Amino acid sequence: MSTPPPQGQNPFAQGQQPYGQPQAQAPYPPQDGNPYAQGQQPGFPQQAGVPYAPVPPEQPKRKLSFKTIKNIVIVVAVVSVAIGGYIASQDDADHANVGDCLKSASSSSDRMEVVDCTSADAEVKVLKKIKGHYSEITAETECRKVQDATGYYAETGDGEEFLLCLTDV
Repeated sequence: MSTPPPQGQNPFAQGQQPYGQPQAQAPYPPQDGNPYAQGQQPGFPQQAGVPYAPVPPEQPKRKLSFKTIKNIVIVVAVVSVAIGGYIASQDDADHANVGDCLKSASSSSDRMEVVDCTSADAEVKVLKKIKGHYSEITAETECRKVQDATGYYAETGDGEEFLLCLTDV
């Protein structure tokens, strides 16, 4: 038969030693009312309740790699070519107006570029600009109606279509 525990003591209660043995005290009692301060190791300072997380250490700055520099150079080169092409296209015949002078863009191309009329490169002068699609026959017929016209330039295709009636400079 078993004997009942002494009155007022529960042998299964947490933090109590069975049958009235002396209880061990916590090594450091809680300070500042912080119940979580128990169990800290000696030699470490007590931490007060911090309302925010500690700031992680700063990552060291990375140096640019060769691959990154190469990619930047490629992007700059492509942008430069695109801007240069756009600026060069501003001299094309589609920007010519009556009174502007033109020269052939190159010997292998039938493209025309706008140039200053006082330039030695100037070959022809625009007498009339007509919007619309013109074949070789209709362009020649239309420019014969323009006084002093000696030639024409017809722009057809994807962009704006027009006819320039020209005279020699």
